[in-house]
Order: sequence, then structure tokens, then C-alpha cells
Amino acid sequence: MNADWLEALRWGEDGLLPAIAQDAADGRVLMMAWMNREALTTTVARGEAVYWSRSRQRLWHKGESSGHTQQVQEIRTDCDSDVILLLVRQQGGISCHTGRRSCFFRRLDGESGWVEVDPVIKDPSEIYG
Repeated sequence: MNADWLEALRWGEDGLLPAIAQDAADGRVLMMAWMNREALTTTVARGEAVYWSRSRQRLWHKGESSGHTQQVQEIRTDCDSDVILLLVRQQGGISCHTGRRSCFFRRLDGESGWVEVDPVIKDPSEIYG
């Protein structure tokens, strides 16, 4: 594969693109993270999601601590070429560091504000020690 595909993307001024991980089987949005060129090329090479951690300022192989890796089935970009969509098989059924299936577990509910609507599958202390 030539590198033209990488340069065809519209990288942000910080060299990053938002990357959305979606369950390849049922379409549920699991999480959003950031990718730089190295994260995306490493993802392609490994077949598992690798992101850029803005807080740690380093590559972050999803599941490196928890074992909950994301096996990439397909990679897409949007019409503006400035967002990455990863269709993944989520290992262990947990993508969120809170122990839930999805990071999108809060729903805006009228006067109540943000309400947690998805259960914790596994206590994070059991995952991360």
C-alpha cells in the first residue's frame, strides 16, 4: 500500500484526527479517541486499534493494560477526510475504562441532566488493579 492514503487525510493543526470506534457487529458507538499518522499506520499494520493519548503524549495500544483490545475489521473516513471510523471487534465486551461496553453511557434526561444508563460490566479496580 502506498502512503498516498495517509496524505489524503485532512490532519488537524496538531497532527491529529478524531477516531470513532464502532462495533462491527451491531453498530454501537464504543468510544472516541485521537490518532496521529503513527497511530493510524500502526493500527493498519497490527490490525488492532492504536491511538494517540493526548494526556500521556504517546501511542496507546487499546487494551494494553486491560486486555480489552479492538480488532479492526475496517477503516473508513468521512466525506471531508477529517475523521476516522474504525469498525472493530471489541475483546472482552468492554471499551470504556469505567468497565462499561461503551464510553457513551450517559444520556441527557430532561431536568435530571446526565443520567448513567448503561451498567458497569466489570469493576475497573478488577481490570486495572
